[in-house]
Amino acid sequence: MKPGVRALGVAESYRERRSTLAGAVTRASRVADGFAFETCTVGGLDATDAIADLFSALDREDVRYVFVAGIALAWYNVVDLHRVHEATDRPVVSVTFEESPGLVAALEAEFDGEALERRTDVLERQPPRERLSVNDQTVFVRSVGVDAGEARDAVRAFTPEGGRPEPLRVARLAARAGDDLRRGGDE
Repeated sequence: MKPGVRALGVAESYRERRSTLAGAVTRASRVADGFAFETCTVGGLDATDAIADLFSALDREDVRYVFVAGIALAWYNVVDLHRVHEATDRPVVSVTFEESPGLVAALEAEFDGEALERRTDVLERQPPRERLSVNDQTVFVRSVGVDAGEARDAVRAFTPEGGRPEPLRVARLAARAGDDLRRGGDE
């Protein structure tokens, strides 16, 4: 992949009722060249819209991929990768870093009724996770708007070391800093 190709990484940090989402535009060459912030509700269902708003706020036509750190942000605020793809008109790649039996049992333990139904409906529409080896580490990838081979290539191209793609690593750092700043302003 050419070093100037850009991806938007979206990661979150939360401690209370609002989660800070950070979007970091990062080149394949590891250069960060854009940031945006949004919030979503911890335990809510607004993460998908917040990610679309991040992309829109950046107004970056040069972003080729959208990477999302996980699929259940902010305590089971399940992201609809298909809707993110529709809103951004970009391939969307969700990357998780731990093996798990899935989210259904966890959702059933925390929610019931309509709250559970809405989350499981979104989750069931998402593509399955695929195991991917990156730099001797294992990640799990879901992708929408791109074939599995290109999604694997993109994750590897944006992961120069370790197992976390650079757009997600930078976004996670920015989200934590943004959350610290937001919390400092609330005290």
